[in-house]
Amino acid sequence: MRNLDDLKSVLARIDGRGYKAYKDIQGDYAFEGGVLSVDYVQGDPFASPSKVRVRLHAGTAGLPSDLHGSRVRRTAVEDFLARRVRLALRKQGSRDRGIGKSGLMLIDAGGQEVLERSAVRVSTEWVEARVEVGLPAAGRRVLGRQAAEMLCGDLPELTRGALGWTEEAEAEGRPFVECVENQEAIRSGLRERGLVAFVADGSMLPRESGVSDRPLSPEKGLAFESPQELRVSFDLPNPDSRYTDERGAVTGMGIPGGVTLIVGGGYHGKSTLLRAIERGVYPHVPGDGREYVVTRPDAVKVRAEDRRRIERVDLSTLIGNLPNGQSTVAFSTEEASGSTSQAAGIIESLEAGSRLLLVDEDTAATNLMVRDARMQRLVNRESEPITPLLDRIRELYEEHGVSSLLVMGGCGDYFDVADQVILMRGYRPEEATSRAREVAEELPTRRGFGEGEPLKLPAGRVPDPRSINPLKGKGKVKIEAEGVDGIRFGNETIDLRAVEQVADASQLRAVGRALYLAAREFMGEERTLPEILDRLEKLIDAETVDRLGGFGGGKHPGNLSRPRRFEIAAALNRLRSLRIVGK
Repeated sequence: MRNLDDLKSVLARIDGRGYKAYKDIQGDYAFEGGVLSVDYVQGDPFASPSKVRVRLHAGTAGLPSDLHGSRVRRTAVEDFLARRVRLALRKQGSRDRGIGKSGLMLIDAGGQEVLERSAVRVSTEWVEARVEVGLPAAGRRVLGRQAAEMLCGDLPELTRGALGWTEEAEAEGRPFVECVENQEAIRSGLRERGLVAFVADGSMLPRESGVSDRPLSPEKGLAFESPQELRVSFDLPNPDSRYTDERGAVTGMGIPGGVTLIVGGGYHGKSTLLRAIERGVYPHVPGDGREYVVTRPDAVKVRAEDRRRIERVDLSTLIGNLPNGQSTVAFSTEEASGSTSQAAGIIESLEAGSRLLLVDEDTAATNLMVRDARMQRLVNRESEPITPLLDRIRELYEEHGVSSLLVMGGCGDYFDVADQVILMRGYRPEEATSRAREVAEELPTRRGFGEGEPLKLPAGRVPDPRSINPLKGKGKVKIEAEGVDGIRFGNETIDLRAVEQVADASQLRAVGRALYLAAREFMGEERTLPEILDRLEKLIDAETVDRLGGFGGGKHPGNLSRPRRFEIAAALNRLRSLRIVGK
């Protein structure tokens, strides 16, 4: 194998030549304790960055084996190391090399959520960081000396320092890994306790601002405190002095399965609590304030989404035959209304396997949520195809095991169907179920219940793989994330602004590649969407999210993080070229 002196020689030889001469540096180069691999070289200074890996031998890195002995721990330590590399690269990036934007070194590390990432990989034999590099240029000419500084000096030195397990790394990294392991221990215990979510006492749910996901400072916000009636405790595998008691248990609010309402006045924290719960499907970094807000992994937030496309979704349990006689058993439209889009979102979530629906009244379609007594009297059942969620929500739980958690600020009709009611007052929750039932008896709604035929869960639809095409131009794969709002997929953009549980752009990169892989390998033969999602999950379980990198991502899949099956399904359902061929 060549070494870094060989790389320096190549860079000296191509110094001042046209930018494409950088292609000569692709390959592997040994250095003391590791290997530098230049996997992909960008075609010009304005193209996507070059892709480089730095691998340290296990003995050089010194990572304790107990910190990656399970999948949960390995995911956590890889996420932690990616953050250390990012910090090191940012510090070095502040040094002015006089070469403009070329010369940047980037790694895909996370925000407040801890995700299975491809940016760092750990094994028993090595630790590896995958970095994107803007190879330095003057116009379109190679700057070989500056490139040698980066690739032969800065990058190996920085990553060796960030990936090496120092006393500082131990002091920060072990609590990080143990905190994530604690969160997953709670998550695995929710179902057996009959709970759908848990919010620890002492949590800080409000965020710094509307554009920041960082926690509000303790001086400005109220720490969460569970109502006594809903208080539960979990024994944790690792102590956490910020949250656990002397027995090593964490205490907080446990939300049981069933129909739960979060009510209260405006600006008292209803939506803030729901947002914390919807993001509780992911573990969070220590210090986030929501580390021990833990939700069942199959929770899906649904909302109205005007003008989205719907492709052959069975809406009949929520929206019956339309006035023109059109059946809604396999309903399609290019531009759905608010109620129709929310109904489709519910059915699609159930089809993908969700058994916990999250709804905020503020972003819901009113006519899908409720029809009050006066409207029922004026517009009779025969003239209204919509069966409100209010009339389905008990049936969803009692017959199909689908729980619901709803923020309600203006519709008390849901008191009649709620199993528990949580009243938010100044960001503090109170158990208000008994009082809500008293109010329901004192002020009966006089509306009729039980509208619509018996509810049935959706059968899996069969997607046509030919309708999922990310090719653009001369057969080139085009899959790019647009922040957390969408995916450029071939000639179209998948709009995901209303899919609120996407945590990172790297998830959407993986979603786009998952769609492409599924179309190539798993679709066809009358295979349903749930079966396709099952196969994707098994593949990623076996081969990590790296497996998605070979489809439009090349050899170096360093900017992917694992998506949930529900966001993959959401993207597929919003792909305007999608065609469903059967059930």
